Amino acid sequence: MTIDVVNGLNEKVGALDLSDEVFGGQVHGALIWESVVREEAGRRRGTHATRTRGRVSGTGRKPWRQKGTGRARVGEARNPLWRGGGTVFGPEPRSYAYRLPKKVVRGALRAALRQRLGDGGVIVIDEFAIESEAPRTREAAALLQRLGADAGAVLVDVHPDDRLEQSARNLPGVRVVASNRLTARDVMVAGHVIASRAAVEHLARVLER
Repeated sequence: MTIDVVNGLNEKVGALDLSDEVFGGQVHGALIWESVVREEAGRRRGTHATRTRGRVSGTGRKPWRQKGTGRARVGEARNPLWRGGGTVFGPEPRSYAYRLPKKVVRGALRAALRQRLGDGGVIVIDEFAIESEAPRTREAAALLQRLGADAGAVLVDVHPDDRLEQSARNLPGVRVVASNRLTARDVMVAGHVIASRAAVEHLARVLER
């Protein structure tokens, strides 16, 4: 499999051979689903909580004596059976994050890249070059427009430049990700995947394992 390599002006400057074992073959949608669900679960804040009988305000005094009144026995007004009392087995703050095997994570990323390559959503650029010394949002926006990815993209490089990150952070739907931090969710959510030649070569080496 061969893909064109372009420069910042969207002019073809070469081609890159891609391994069919990594970037070709069948797309395993189940692996993509597993990886995306795992990442979405890790993003949950998990701050939900309810008040138990120990956290509800009110007295702990027994409302009436245990026997002889003809009413049901009760220990305190904060008990869960009464209105305004505590909650039994309510949700508590927790983390929803969990881990997947490394082979599953790599397989999901391979499947996501295969899917986007088949859709034509992957653009390989020779290098990300920000000409100005200071970060400029309009410069990053112009680059994406020339590449036809102004609707949203994930920019992948081996070591993203700070000026590139600062130039793109104010653009809606645009993220800058290091190649060793790229996930299947990043690939599937973005409108386009714009990767440097070095990032594609790094991904090819890592995903062969």
